Amino acid sequence: MKVILTQDVNKVGAKGELVEVADGFARNFLFKKGLAVEGAGGKLREWEESQRAKKNRETKLERTAIEVKKKIGGKKVVVAMNAGEEGRLFGSVTSHQIADALEEQYDISVDKKDIKLEEPVKQLGLYPFKIKLYSGVEVDLMLEVKAG
Repeated sequence: MKVILTQDVNKVGAKGELVEVADGFARNFLFKKGLAVEGAGGKLREWEESQRAKKNRETKLERTAIEVKKKIGGKKVVVAMNAGEEGRLFGSVTSHQIADALEEQYDISVDKKDIKLEEPVKQLGLYPFKIKLYSGVEVDLMLEVKAG
């Protein structure tokens, strides 16, 4: 029997999946506990429509990420920091500051968790970094830290 899971079920599948299970297991366990609904008729059509909508959303997000990558790929992001002698910063540059600079300079909003620095930035200079825009879509940029 085909069922659509309404919750994650261990060793069966994840929420929203259409899975094939034994009739007795579906009737006696999954349906009684509210873990699944029968995957036939209107429920099946509704599930297929939601899967199409989900795929369209994912495709749109990926296209947007690729456009952003083309727009800012290889560009330089400038952050001004207070520095002491020999170009040493008071503190370090955070991913939050980089995200704010990206928003200000290129009008692109990214989550600070998606910014990946190779090492903490504690000196003035140029540093390479990456931004994960979408699953499988990353862009390489340069961070320029200036005294300010």
